[in-house]
Amino acid sequence: MPRQNRITPFGEIISSPARGTLMGNRGILHDEQGILTTKRWTHQNWVACRLEYKGIKRELNAPNRYTELFFLDEATALAAGHRPCAECRREDFHRFREAWLRGNPDRGLDESSSIAAVDRVIHAERVTRTREKVVWAGRLGDLPDTVFVALQEKPDKALLKWRGNLYCWNPEGYRDPFPVEEDRLVTILTPRSIAMAIKAGYTPAVLIEG
Repeated sequence: MPRQNRITPFGEIISSPARGTLMGNRGILHDEQGILTTKRWTHQNWVACRLEYKGIKRELNAPNRYTELFFLDEATALAAGHRPCAECRREDFHRFREAWLRGNPDRGLDESSSIAAVDRVIHAERVTRTREKVVWAGRLGDLPDTVFVALQEKPDKALLKWRGNLYCWNPEGYRDPFPVEEDRLVTILTPRSIAMAIKAGYTPAVLIEG
């Protein structure tokens, strides 16, 4: 049976045999037997990492080590509230940080601010203390590509905005695209400040050909 370590755009942790393209970290979420506990984070610096880095080999869910989480692609990781890792994805991290500051001038942060300050803002935008996903509303035409949304009639279905279409997300990839209605109001899953970073020029990877 596949491990419960796959992250959805809603930030939920599910079981899936599909292989992800990025690995994430929210702290130690499993017990000594490697079974996921009720915890869903133990710190606020949620990151998305490369699957391979300097030949390091990890034992999944090893005792007293962080729980390895996996994402279909970077757009999914960002929707769940994970930013690029500053170690294994240093160039992406700097591009993200610069775009985040550029896209969020109202947050009172600047180049002298720590990434921990950015993480605190993102954490407040992604999940409540009772572990509920934080969402916001907006017009589809105002959103950049690679942001995830949900429609009022299908609130549990994550949809990726990409090149004039909305694509239905599932653990194996995207399917069933249909045209974007620019004036339609939607529920936005990607945290607001991350969406503003994307709008300001950060371009996450998506697992869609063409």
